[in-house]
Amino acid sequence: MARAYRRARPLANTKEPTGWLDGLSDAERTGFRERGMQLVGDLLTHLDAERGQGPAPITAAERHASEYGAAAARLGASLSDTVEGFLRFRKPFINELAELARRRRLDTREATALLVDAESALDRMLIALMLGHRSRGVQS
Repeated sequence: MARAYRRARPLANTKEPTGWLDGLSDAERTGFRERGMQLVGDLLTHLDAERGQGPAPITAAERHASEYGAAAARLGASLSDTVEGFLRFRKPFINELAELARRRRLDTREATALLVDAESALDRMLIALMLGHRSRGVQS
């Protein structure tokens, strides 16, 4: 997964502005990168969990996504900026899962189930991210 994100890093070697991210300190950017890695870890834990293991892995992923959204809002990111960032995270993740399914020669049923599970979890995480952003960091 790390390799997939390095390949997909948006605007890494360009002079184009990156919006609200330009105003962040190096420490704040590092914090977002670490939160992003936590989200990837949460999602992988969820996908690796045995069926029927319960909601714990996806619940943790949703909590971390909500915290990410709240942090983005506190630092001045609009909701559309925050969602755009999430979608940049989502695309390489799904692409890497599809490549993994090909490399491991998963049959169609297994590959489809993996991608459907991932899409469902990512949808739940996106909703949590938006709700966290709306809360503007108010902790419940």
